[in-house]
Amino acid sequence: MRLGIRIFLVYFFFVGLTGYFLLYTVREEIRPGVRQSTEETLVDTANLLAEILAPDVKAGTLDQSRLNDALTAYGRREPKAEIWGLAKNQVSHRIYVTDARGIVLLDSAGQAVGQDYSRWNDVYLTLRGQYGARSTRSDPADPESSVMHVGAPIMDGAQIIGEVTVAKPNRSLQPYIDRSERRLLAFGLGLIIMGLLVGAGLSWWLTRSLRKLTHYAQAVSEGERVALPAYGGGELAQLATAVAHMRSQLEGKDYVERYVHTLTHELKSPLAAIRGAAELLQGPMPAAQQQRFVGNIDRESARLQQLIERLLNLAMVEQRQGLQEQADIAVAALFDSVVQSQAARVQNSALDISNAVPRGVVLLGEPFLLRQAFSNLLDNALDFTPPGGRLRLSMDGQQLVLFNQAEAIPDYALARLSERFYSLPRPATGRKSTGLGLNFVEEVLHLHGGHLRVGNVDGGVEVRLWFPWTRIST
Repeated sequence: MRLGIRIFLVYFFFVGLTGYFLLYTVREEIRPGVRQSTEETLVDTANLLAEILAPDVKAGTLDQSRLNDALTAYGRREPKAEIWGLAKNQVSHRIYVTDARGIVLLDSAGQAVGQDYSRWNDVYLTLRGQYGARSTRSDPADPESSVMHVGAPIMDGAQIIGEVTVAKPNRSLQPYIDRSERRLLAFGLGLIIMGLLVGAGLSWWLTRSLRKLTHYAQAVSEGERVALPAYGGGELAQLATAVAHMRSQLEGKDYVERYVHTLTHELKSPLAAIRGAAELLQGPMPAAQQQRFVGNIDRESARLQQLIERLLNLAMVEQRQGLQEQADIAVAALFDSVVQSQAARVQNSALDISNAVPRGVVLLGEPFLLRQAFSNLLDNALDFTPPGGRLRLSMDGQQLVLFNQAEAIPDYALARLSERFYSLPRPATGRKSTGLGLNFVEEVLHLHGGHLRVGNVDGGVEVRLWFPWTRIST
């Protein structure tokens, strides 16, 4: 199972469980909370009625007062109220009054007058100076039929002469409880969903960040040149920096070992030639033969110097992860400058070199590296172009095309031309080069985001250079 999915599942379990317990707890508190609030209102109402009824109960004129008619009219009222979106079209209070013995004197429902209510807690406790309240089911088989009763004493000075009870069925509160629960459920589910979306986003971000680092490590292990993933900071940035440092250390060690082996192997041949010529020169020999051995020493020394310089340049490029500077470089002017540096060689071979790249074409790149790359390409082309041959630089879309008149490259060698230390014999001398020129060019193009392709065409060889940042300057 992927790390991101595991993180999300843990987060989902935690948020879901927390949300469930929170919703369950709050939901369980709604019903008693509403009933407690209602009971508090009933207490106030009962005590207000006790003060209003006290004179008639004391005088024994309760049955003669207009309270009977008032309570009957109260029971028939239709408030037509809308409370938080819920309609209320009838009153739900029941009010009854008892004397000091608990006998009902007045009942707004008109059903208990003359009955003995002295055993009901609301009456029994109130007549004894205590807080009297009870909750009784009107239908013993229906738990939703319970009715709250709250009593208040009717006083004559310090003497209790009766009590008044205000009752309210819990069923009348249910719509408000249901509405609160629905709203709470919707709000809670919304919060849980939002939390899960945040968790999914966090899981995606973390997985994506780790995946970028993983791809970086995989690319490094395969020898690809890739940029270090950018992070805003924190532990991921520290981890990425540590991975890059480890890569640098490991690559540096491997790079040194590889180049030490390569350099010692490539130096064997010219050193052996120089040593052999030097030993022969220590003895007597004709001047012509002596001059030939001196020439061998000079050529092999030049070969050693070229090999070392190109190895150093190649090592510099291969260790780079990006360009150190970028500037607009006019391609035509750069090529003319490189050709000018080889003017003597071009003139001696009577070569026909043309530059068909428009003067407005520019490359965005590092000037030093591009000049070195063009110099290597020109050196390679001059080595294989016969005296009096043609060499031409042109533009094809976003590609620079360098053509030189030469014999076709053998098929077996085409795929290995940019391989390090691979070289073909030069037609003029039969000797091979260092085999580092095209490899250096390819590395420079990769640093610039481009690529190199070499192939045979009619009459010669064509090198195509593709750069992503080629444009026409106005």
